[in-house]
Formats: sequence, C-alpha cells, structure tokens
Amino acid sequence: MPLTHSLRRLWTLDKFAYSLRVFIAFSGALLLSGLAGDVALVIPLFLGIIASALSETDDSWQGRLQALVVTLLCFASASFVVQWLFPWPWLFAVGLALSTFTLIMLGAIGQRYATIASGTLILSIYSMINIEQHGGVDEDVASRQLLLLAGAAWYGAISVVWCALFSRQPVKQSMARVYKALGEFLILKSALFEPVRGVDVEARRVALARQNGQVVEALNQAKEMIFRRLEGQRGNRKLNRYLQIYFIAQDIHERASSTHYPYSALTDAFFHHDVLFRCQRLLDQQGRACRQLAKSLLLNRPFSHEQSEQALADLRASIDNLSERGKPEWRPLMRPLNALADNLTTLEAQIASAHNPDTDDERRDSALYDRSPSSLQEAWKRVRLNITLGSPTFRHAVRLTTALVAGYGLLQWLDPQQGFWILLTTLFVCRPNFATTRRFLSQRIVGTVLGLVAGWASISLFPQPLIQSMIAVAAGVSFFANREKHYVIATASITLLVLCSFNQVGDGFDLIWPRLFDTLLGSLIAGLAVFFILPDWQGRRLYREAAKVLTNHRRYLDEIVHQYEEGKQDDLAYRLARRNAHNADAALSTLLTNMLHEPGHYRKQDADNGLRFLVLSNTLLSHLSALGAHRHRLAEDEDDATLVPQAKRISALLEQLAEQLDKRLPVEPLTAPANELLSQLGEHGGSGEEKAITLYRPIQSQLRLIAEQLGPLSDAAHRLTDSNAESLHALDTAT
Repeated sequence: MPLTHSLRRLWTLDKFAYSLRVFIAFSGALLLSGLAGDVALVIPLFLGIIASALSETDDSWQGRLQALVVTLLCFASASFVVQWLFPWPWLFAVGLALSTFTLIMLGAIGQRYATIASGTLILSIYSMINIEQHGGVDEDVASRQLLLLAGAAWYGAISVVWCALFSRQPVKQSMARVYKALGEFLILKSALFEPVRGVDVEARRVALARQNGQVVEALNQAKEMIFRRLEGQRGNRKLNRYLQIYFIAQDIHERASSTHYPYSALTDAFFHHDVLFRCQRLLDQQGRACRQLAKSLLLNRPFSHEQSEQALADLRASIDNLSERGKPEWRPLMRPLNALADNLTTLEAQIASAHNPDTDDERRDSALYDRSPSSLQEAWKRVRLNITLGSPTFRHAVRLTTALVAGYGLLQWLDPQQGFWILLTTLFVCRPNFATTRRFLSQRIVGTVLGLVAGWASISLFPQPLIQSMIAVAAGVSFFANREKHYVIATASITLLVLCSFNQVGDGFDLIWPRLFDTLLGSLIAGLAVFFILPDWQGRRLYREAAKVLTNHRRYLDEIVHQYEEGKQDDLAYRLARRNAHNADAALSTLLTNMLHEPGHYRKQDADNGLRFLVLSNTLLSHLSALGAHRHRLAEDEDDATLVPQAKRISALLEQLAEQLDKRLPVEPLTAPANELLSQLGEHGGSGEEKAITLYRPIQSQLRLIAEQLGPLSDAAHRLTDSNAESLHALDTAT
C-alpha cells in the first residue's frame, strides 16, 4: 500500500508525465542504436527528441497530431535548408537572419505558434551541430539529418498516443494548480485583516497583487486546456465537470478579490475586539481548504470541508456581540462587516461545492472565448500589427536575429571547436526583456560549469559506454523535469547529456573547454544584444500598461452596471471583462517585477511610482470585485437604482484618465469630480437604527469607495507621465 500510495502521488505531479514520455523516447533511441550496433545514432536521435519535446503544445490528441504535422514540416524545412546553405557562409547568414526574424514574428499569432517557432529554431541549430560533427562534407550527412527528424517524430508519436490515453490528466493538474494558487491568495489576503498597527500594508498589497498574477496565469492555463479538449466534445460529462469547477474557481476569485471597506479603518475601530481576528482566521482556513481541495482533485479523494464552519459561526457571533454593544461610532461599520461576513459565507459554500459541482446546471453560460486566430487573414493581421518598434515581439525578433548573425560571424572568424554551441547558448539566453535575460544568463553559466564538472566525473569514473548512455538518458529526463523552475539544474543536466553522448563517438574530455568557452561567448552576445539592440526597458511601457489597466477596469465596471440593469448572468461578456481586468492587473505586476531587476539608472523613480499605481489599481479592482459579487437586477423602487448614473460617471472618468495616460497627455486631477461624486453618493433612503445597522447597500458603498480612489489614481497617473517624460530622453541617450 505505501508503494502504491507513493506511485499515485508521483502520478499527480505535472512534470512526471512529461519526464516519463522523454524517458521512453530516450530509451527507445538508445535501444535502436544498440540493435543497429552504431552508438553514433544516439546523438541525432537525442537532439531530435529534445527539439520535439520543447515544441510540444498542450492539446487534445487530435490537436496534438495536427501540431505535430506542422512541427515536423517546419523541422524538415529548417533541417534541409541548413544542409543546403551550410557550405556558403554568406548565404547561410542571410538565411539565418530571415528565418529567425520570421519565426519569432510568427509567435505574435499565439502561444502555440511561438512554441513551434522556438522549437524550429532550436532544431535548426541542432542541424548545424549534426552537420559539423561530420565535417559538413560527409555524404552521410543527409541520413543523419533524417535521423534528427526521426527522433522528433518518435517523441511526437509518443506524445500523441499519451494525449489519447490520458487526455484529462493535464486538465486535472491545471485545476489543482488553480485552487492551490487561490489558496495562497486567500492566505495572503487574510494577513490584511491582522489587527496589528504599524505593519507595512502597502507591501502586503503588492505581495497580494503578485499572487493575483499567479492566480490569473493558472486560470488562463486551465481555460486553454479545457477549451482545447471541449472542441467537439461538449457532451463529455467529465470534461463538463471540470468546466464547472473552473467557473466556480472564477467566482471564488472574484469574491476573494473583493474588498468591502478599507481594512485600516476597521483595524482602528475594532482594534480591541476579536472580529478582525475572526475574519483573518476564517480566510486563512478557507485558503488552506483550497489547497486541500487541490490535493483532493489530484488524488480523486473525497473533499470534506467542515473545519471552517465553526470559524464562520464564531465570526457571526462576534459581529452580533458588536451590534449588541451599540456604540454609535461602530454603527456605520456594521453594514460592511455584515457584508463581509455574507461574502465569506458565500465563499465557504463555493469552496464546498467545487469538488462536486452540478454539471447539469443549464442556467450558466458555458461559452469560452477563443483567443486563437480564426483564419489566415486574422493571423496575418496579428503579425502585421506587431511590425512596429513599439511591439516587444518585433524588438525581440530584431534583437535575436542580430545576436545570432553576430554569433555566426564570430564563429566563422574564430573557427572554434564545436562553435555552433555559441548560437545555441545565445538562443536560450536571449529573452524578450533585460530582467529575464540576466537571470537566464547567470543560471546558464553556473549550470554549464556544474554540468561540465559532473560530466568530467562521469566519463572518468564510468568509462563503460552503456553506463554513460544510461547517465545521458537520466540527465535528459532531469533537464525536462527542471527546465521551467530550476534552470541551473536543467542546464547542468543537458551539459552532462552532451558530454556523455558525444563521448560515445569521440573524446568527451576534448569538449569540456570548448563547451565552456562557447557558453561564455554566447551568453556575452545575448547580454550585449538585450542591452544595446532596441532594449525593451520596462519603464518605457509603464504608462501604456497603466492605461490598459484603467481601460479594462472601466470595461469591467460597465459590465457590472449592465448586470445591475438587466439582471445577474454569468455570461461570456461579463466573464471576459472580469478576466481581462485581472489579466491587465497581472501584466502590470509582471512588468514592475521585471523593472525592479533592471539597472537602477534605467528605472530611476519609475518603479516606485509604478508600485504605488499598482497598489491603487489593485485596490480599485478589489472594490469592483465586491460590486460584482453582489450584482442583481435593481428594481425601479430600489434606493440604489438612482445611483446608476454615478456609476457611469465614474466609468467616464476612468476612460478619460486612461486616454490621457495612453497618449502621455497632462493628467487632469480628479479630486474635484471625485468629491462631487462622493456628495452625490451620500446616504440615501435609510431610516431607523435597525436599518442603519443591518441593511447593506453594495452599490452605494462600493461606488463611494471607488470614487475615493479616483483622486489618488489621477495623482499616481500624473507621476507616471511626469517621470516617464523626464526619463525617456536619458534612456534614449544611454541606449
């Protein structure tokens, strides 16, 4: 039983299946070379497997088969073009430049195309290495190139069969990641209720905004996985179950993101009472319940969620105790406290229902938005819109093209041994922005050194070819298991694979110093390219990303208001507006994180101003989420029905602010319009002490909180445009 339990847990790891497929592919290639009696076959087969595995896209088996056909066609074209142009360096350089630029620009169509394009570039360089191994004139080169393609096709076939046999396992793992990320979000959110004075609330808000980005990324990945498998399988009950679990996760995210009142005001008012501690404890338990739910989904175990029931009862009792005390200064705060408790109660019910949702619920609009191009014309339009200096994709295409051509020129000039590893290092290290490139550059160098040491020890201690081949297979599996989260280990593993594999056909010791030299030179080229060639300093895009945030927040508000006018419905338009608002917030958070890793004189005060804007925009999003969580159709005689014009006025002000930011126009202060709105959003229609205590009017309360953000937001936007205008000239001069 313990062994079965361990294997079951191992099966739930998202990298286990990936690593197992790679292991099967490498082992098959090793077996084939053994049966053929030619150990040299291992190298092209291994390289083809690696390129194909790096090009793998998540799909149903039909989608994966279609992607595999496209991938193999791209691989074949690249392989034989490289073989054809290899003897003519000038033509080869032109071909390298054109193909690199074209393939990177194709990534603008979508992530699937970007993955295939990246794999094609990798295989092109593997083809160069494959030809170089045989001197470039060996008549056997063509057959070696076919072996490269055979390795790619072999892994592709394994991948297609695997997708057909275990199509729902990736969906299950993606949903588990969603609920694990939601759990971390709720735990971080609970820290905002901690009744302690003097804490750095802004730092906690920034941490929450960054975790929100993790939740958004997990939700987007889960949505894409479900969408690709639902095509043509809408009647599949198990897939529909995961779709309902995904929708519940979206609802939990909206309620978890909501803020019903400034937490600092609640801390000051109830510092000597336990109500905020009760809120913190309940949210913390709900976060842990989400993490437990993630495990239950993976292991197909029953999910029992009863621990939070007592915490919820304690919170209600604490609020009742406050009401009984009847302090006048507490009365205005009782309504948001009750609303907070109601929100946590609903959140509790959503978490409890997530493991076994009602898959037959016909009331919910189950449509998903397809972000892939619907035609060749739309695909070309996406590429054409990115052919501009303002596009990060275009800048990266120019940068990587120049870097690879420069590397090829140095290769021809210096004529180093195994020189094409220079291009491979440049390709892996040169990333779309400085922060990511710097991280990969240092990790690539450290990993290469560790891999060379491990390789030297392996081929010294184990001279037997069979053992070295087994080490190479294990190293290849380790590379794919660690390449996303532990790049140093991944680089060390692939370096070990190279030494052990090439030692089968030559002297692996002769590769150690050339490999180190090539890595250092390729990393240097990548670092210089990202610093000097159309550098994509994040501060240059900060004001535009901030404008996108406000635009998407405004559209989210418009959809919320529409639902109050027409009635609550979780339709595609509403869910898309909500998701785009969170996507924009996550994109701004990512941009600022990258910006903080850039040289200090390039970001100057922009990062501080950006973080301030992020905190304010994230607070605005939390109030919008609270407004959305309480949406319902307003009756004509309902007090809050008169406040719809104020909501539309706020939307207009957000649109105005976004337009000024996007065009870098002088930002008009919104303090006066905000004060006017606050006066219009005063208390309406409330009479009687009991009503004042128990009645919660979400539109009025949340619109007031949103209006209070307008002044600080316009001030933060002004700082962004001001500092951006001052620093742009310095940036352009320096670069």
